[in-house]
Amino acid sequence: MIMARTPLRISLGGGGSDLPSYYKRFGGAFISAAIDKYVYLGINKSFTNEYMIRYSSQERVSSPDEIRHPIVREAVKLHELGPLEIVSLADIPAGTGLGSSGSFTVCLLRAIYAHKRELVTTASLAEEACHIEMNLLREPIGKQDQYIAAYGGVTCFEIDKAGQVAVSPLGLKNPGLHDLEDHLVLFFTGYSRSASALLADQNAKSEAGDDEMINNLRFVVELGQEIKKALLAGENREFARLMHEHWLHKRGRSSGMSNDKINRWYDAAMANGALGGKLVGAGGGGFLLFYAEDVKGVRTAMAQEGLDEVRFKFDFDGSTVLMRE
Repeated sequence: MIMARTPLRISLGGGGSDLPSYYKRFGGAFISAAIDKYVYLGINKSFTNEYMIRYSSQERVSSPDEIRHPIVREAVKLHELGPLEIVSLADIPAGTGLGSSGSFTVCLLRAIYAHKRELVTTASLAEEACHIEMNLLREPIGKQDQYIAAYGGVTCFEIDKAGQVAVSPLGLKNPGLHDLEDHLVLFFTGYSRSASALLADQNAKSEAGDDEMINNLRFVVELGQEIKKALLAGENREFARLMHEHWLHKRGRSSGMSNDKINRWYDAAMANGALGGKLVGAGGGGFLLFYAEDVKGVRTAMAQEGLDEVRFKFDFDGSTVLMRE
C-alpha cells in the first residue's frame, strides 16, 4: 500500500504567464505558495484482474482504456500499470481555484513511482504531470499548479520560450513569512467551476496576438516582479497594494472572471480591513484571498456575507510519500 500527499496552492503573482500561448513568445514568471491543504492518494495492488478507482465517483473496469477519469487513465497507460486499486480524497473540493487538478496529477505520479519502486526527481515529476495534462489531454492550462504542487514552499518560477522551468525558493525571512501567514485570509465563495473555459479564452486570444490580452499579461508579469521585490524586502503592505492592482487587471481579462456577488464581497472586505486581495485561480469562482490589516474585521464582514473561511499555513514539503508498505 502506498499513500502520497500533495499540497494545494495559492498564487501570489504573475499568474497567467505560465500558459504556452504566452511563454512561447515572451517567457513567463510567477510566484506561488503551497498551503497545508492536500490531495491524498492511495495505490494498492488489486486482488482481482480489475482496475478499481475511487474518487468522487467509483469505477471498476478491466482495462486502462475503459477508465473514465482522464488523468488516471493516461497515467496508468503511460506507466503500463497492471490492475490496481486507486483511491483519492482531498481537503478542498475540485474546481475551487487552488490548483487541485495539478496537485492530483502530481500526487498520482508520486504514488505510481513509489509503487514501482523507482526514483523520480521533483522537476521530472512536475514536468510529467504537465505532459499528461497539457499534451496528452490537451487541457488549455499552464505549468504553475504542477510545479508548485511538486516543490512546495513559497517559490519563484521562470519559464523560458522553450518551456524550461527554473525554480528558486523566494527566501523570505521569518518575520515577513510569519506576517504573511498571520494576515492572509482565504474565503470560499461557494462557487466551484472548471478553469478550462476561462483559460481557453485567454489561450485563444494570446495565440491570436490580441494586443489587449498580451499587454494585460505582460503587465501582470511585471507586477509579479514588483511583488517579489516587496516580499523580499518584508514590505507586505506594499505586496497587498500590488495584489489589489493585480486583481483589477486580472478582472479585465474576461467578462467571466468575476460577477456582481464576487465584486460585492471583495468591496466589503476592502471596506473592513483588507489592504488588497484577489480571486485565486482562473476566475469565476473559488476562493477570495485577502491580505488584511484588520483580520478580525475582514472575518466578521465575510461571515456576515455568508462566506466560510479556510485557515491555512504554508507547506514546505511539496509532494511526498506518507506510507509505503
